Amino acid sequence: MPPLRSWFSIPRGSHFSLANIPFGIVSTSSNKSQRVAVAIGDHALDLEAFAANNGFSALSTIQPHQAVFSEPSLNAFAALGRPIHSVVRKYIQSVFAENTDFPNVLKNNSALQTQALLPLKEVQCHLPFKIGDYTDFFVGMNHAYNCGVMFRGPANALNPNYKHLPVGYHGRASSVVPSGTPIRRPHGQFLPNPSSEEKAPVYAPINRLDYELELGAFVCKPNKMGEPVPIGEAEDNLFGLVMLNDWSARDVQSWEYIPLGPFNAKNFGTSISTWVVLMDALEPFKVKGIENDKEVLPYLKQKGDKTVYDIQLKVDLKTNPGNLSTVANSNGRHLLWSFPQCLAHHTSTGCNLQTGDLLGSGTISGTSPEEHGCLLERTEGGKKSIKIGNEERVFLKDGDEVTFTGVCGADEEALVGFGTVTGRIEPALNLGH
Repeated sequence: MPPLRSWFSIPRGSHFSLANIPFGIVSTSSNKSQRVAVAIGDHALDLEAFAANNGFSALSTIQPHQAVFSEPSLNAFAALGRPIHSVVRKYIQSVFAENTDFPNVLKNNSALQTQALLPLKEVQCHLPFKIGDYTDFFVGMNHAYNCGVMFRGPANALNPNYKHLPVGYHGRASSVVPSGTPIRRPHGQFLPNPSSEEKAPVYAPINRLDYELELGAFVCKPNKMGEPVPIGEAEDNLFGLVMLNDWSARDVQSWEYIPLGPFNAKNFGTSISTWVVLMDALEPFKVKGIENDKEVLPYLKQKGDKTVYDIQLKVDLKTNPGNLSTVANSNGRHLLWSFPQCLAHHTSTGCNLQTGDLLGSGTISGTSPEEHGCLLERTEGGKKSIKIGNEERVFLKDGDEVTFTGVCGADEEALVGFGTVTGRIEPALNLGH
């Protein structure tokens, strides 16, 4: 399909083309109230101002619900459901279309353009949802295998359940933060010398700080407690995707994870990108994931084999002295299980998910070292360093800044991207111990 053309100037190569229309929460220095916006080129369209000035005059479906755009989170808008998200996105696309049927809404309305079209460099982006719960899955099979080899050897790298269900654990929602929020190096209990015979842990600033390249999905439609979501309906319960960095304390993780899995190693910080790309915008980029050679139980069996997304993912690491290097290039197709399967499994017991709940994919790695989505894999557990300019890294040092970028498509006029998610490591607190 040819790219959608707009009367509005959208820079070539923008992640926020007319084919995208991602949603987020913004504020400005002149209006500090947090409200809903969409990203378009290098601007944000303030939907509170747009709605207040009859921007939705030609879309009767949303008119009874326009108050959702004045909310400080996307929860109320998301709760309206996928059909509403779809018509609102299509309407905004039509308003910006070159030959718009509604020229008086915005194209010929310079006063509203001035009021509602805000340069992105002048807006502050906030956490897009009020997140009640966060569940992190482990469905990037290449990552799971590589880590399993380190901890259990090649013969037992993947546990017997791995290809039968999407493995996951309950994370910590309170420490999910928007892109740009600094991440403080945590203290933790770990073994300073794991190979010594006597297992004597210490409590100290952690040494093996890592990033994890993930995608996150937000739930829009809740399900009642006791009522699982059928796999055929699971996608309707998802609002859209963000990039997600689940920061990890590897020394803490290796000491604590038996028998109940990750806990303090993962709860000190999770960064997400601030613009949520709707499922509708991602639809053209559906592809096959990793082939599962096991027979999947009926409650997890999706129709069709294109269930994940061709999202080009990149990790850049910038050191405090300013050296910068791309340390990974991966892709959203490197998943064994899809987000609808994760949601169907999560609710299969009757667990009640709620609007704004966040589901993480787990680390997304390809098969080559250049495609590994975390330093644990890339450095083979800390055995091999990587070059960042004239510096070397095994794990992250204070002052290091990690940036993820994600984008779909090759047409520079029609990219569907996530922007970036960035976090900089701050030194551990001096606790005086």
